Amino acid sequence: MRAVMVAAVLGMALAGSAGAQAWVTPERGSATRAALMDAIRPHAEWMLGAPVEFRVNELRLLGDRAFAMLEAQRPGGGPIDVLNTPMVERGEFDPYIADTAHIEVLYVKSGQTWVALHWAIGATDVWYSWEPICAPFRALIPEACPFG
Repeated sequence: MRAVMVAAVLGMALAGSAGAQAWVTPERGSATRAALMDAIRPHAEWMLGAPVEFRVNELRLLGDRAFAMLEAQRPGGGPIDVLNTPMVERGEFDPYIADTAHIEVLYVKSGQTWVALHWAIGATDVWYSWEPICAPFRALIPEACPFG
């Protein structure tokens, strides 16, 4: 529940600051948007089990960097039962900390390929609000990187 609250508050902050930014949101159905989702999909499927699709809550692109706030789901919109996922079965995730499969991702473009550089599933804090991450991503997430 706490994870949902954190995501909701951050989502409102992100939406409120969107108008003044230089970043863009790749259009639904675009090759760029598909490439970004495809870059995180293997990580999500390893942790949550395949198949996975994403509901996009926030997607920002600026040059060779991107940021996403996603909700992983089963094809057709079915919820993912976090308690019954490979990441829990392997002991890599405590399902009692977060009960939803929300994902935040920071991407970089390497040549023609988008790479999910930093990502987290079910985070209960704004893990990317850290100067070593903020330095190259500040223009995409200024509300999470107020310092520097």
